[in-house]
Amino acid sequence: MLRYRKRDMALAIGSSTLAGYVDAIGFLSLGGFFVSFMSGNSTRLAVGIAGVAAEALIAGRLIGCFLVGVILGSLIGRAAKAKRPPAVLALVAVMLASAAASAGAGAADIAMLLVAAAMGAENTTFERDGEVAIGLTYMTGALVKLGQRIAGALTGGPKFAWLPYLGLWLGLVTGAVTGALAWPVIGLAGLWLAALAALALSIAAWIITRPRVSMPAG
Repeated sequence: MLRYRKRDMALAIGSSTLAGYVDAIGFLSLGGFFVSFMSGNSTRLAVGIAGVAAEALIAGRLIGCFLVGVILGSLIGRAAKAKRPPAVLALVAVMLASAAASAGAGAADIAMLLVAAAMGAENTTFERDGEVAIGLTYMTGALVKLGQRIAGALTGGPKFAWLPYLGLWLGLVTGAVTGALAWPVIGLAGLWLAALAALALSIAAWIITRPRVSMPAG
């Protein structure tokens, strides 16, 4: 992970928490498929191809929509330039609100595809040199780096360089627990809360990226 300000890391952890919340709702709604974890869906796709074609179709559609979301997020982020984080998160909010509206209209399948696209877009929030700088919806890399930084701290390296990776993982887990608790109570209506959270993150990102105005001396 490239060096980021504490405010940026707080935004990243908040976004990971949102991803965990949404993925738990998607996982429970879809009966074991994911809306943000495409490694898992790739395995489901492969197993489905070998056995149950209907499951392969579900996984394939989710992967395709996630990829579309990445493309849209990347295009909007590049157009927004310095305002990439708020612009991308605003896109995520719109996608999640559209998913919530679709679910409310009885189109749960469409809602899940829109959520997968939203999670793909979210991963383009932090980008440098055309590459994702902070993964927000998948934690395998974060856990590997967490272990590496702890090993470094034990052998004379920076003592707390592992904390951001722990924060990302804990954010995702906390969000997933919240989503799992919300699911039996409000079901897919919980996507409205996710849309509001994404909007709040977009506003926070806009404040963070707003240029500071220097007061004239004297």
